[in-house]
Amino acid sequence: MADRPNVLVVCGRNKRRSRTAEYIFKNDRRFNIKSLGLSAKSERQIKEKDVLWADLILVMEDGHKTRIAADYRSIEIPPIEVLQIEDEYEYQNQELIELLTDKINASVNVTFQL
Repeated sequence: MADRPNVLVVCGRNKRRSRTAEYIFKNDRRFNIKSLGLSAKSERQIKEKDVLWADLILVMEDGHKTRIAADYRSIEIPPIEVLQIEDEYEYQNQELIELLTDKINASVNVTFQL
C-alpha cells in the first residue's frame, strides 16, 4: 500500500453517488480517491487496472459488490464494502453528501485505522 491508501468508489453509472463521493473527498490528505461506474454507459467505467490500484473498494449496493467479485475473480481483489446507499439522490444532494461523508469516513477509518 502507498503512503496514502487508494479508495475506489463505484456505483452504476458514475453520475451521482460515486461522483459525489469523489467530489467530497478529492482533497482529503488521508487517502486518494477515484470514482467509476459499472455500466458500459458510464463515462468512466471500472477496469482491471482500477481494481489493482485500489486498497479498498466502496460500492453503493450489494449487486455492485457481486458484479465486481464476478468480473474480476481472476485477480486479487481488495476488500469491498457496501455502503447501502440507494440510487435516489441527485449529484451533490445535501442528504447524499451527509450519508457519503459519514459512511466513507467510518469505512476508511476502520479499514486503515486512521
